[in-house]
Amino acid sequence: MSENYIEDFMKEAINLASSAYLINEVPVGALVVKDGEIVGRGHNTVIKDLSVSCHAEINAINEASFNLENYRLTGCDIYVSLEPCHMCAKAIVDARLKNLFFGAKEPKSGAVVSIDYFLDAPHLNHKVNHSSGYLEKESAHLLKKFFQQKRI
Repeated sequence: MSENYIEDFMKEAINLASSAYLINEVPVGALVVKDGEIVGRGHNTVIKDLSVSCHAEINAINEASFNLENYRLTGCDIYVSLEPCHMCAKAIVDARLKNLFFGAKEPKSGAVVSIDYFLDAPHLNHKVNHSSGYLEKESAHLLKKFFQQKRI
């Protein structure tokens, strides 16, 4: 898979994060892709939907499952602007996603490479490949801007 291909999808994830930003949600965006086509999109809607489970990844997985009429998303990849938390990492495993690509690391709750290596746990019944750092600066900038405005 080419770097440009990944970056194109990461740009869309950041666009989705910007949508979350505009409605005063933590700016995280995610999309699920199958065979080069976006089948699910999501951004954080925790406040809007009054649900702690409405993270970008969960929303994108739910939309992809609906569109593909299957809760198993085998052969699909997920692109996320920010490193997933434990809840989202488990959902990624349970959905049987093939690859995870993410932008910025999350030093407080990132469950993939920051505070834990959950996806590398040997006890998991499904292996998800993962890599990070795609458009990391753009994603981190949006998050910093969001949280700076909260401190004003």
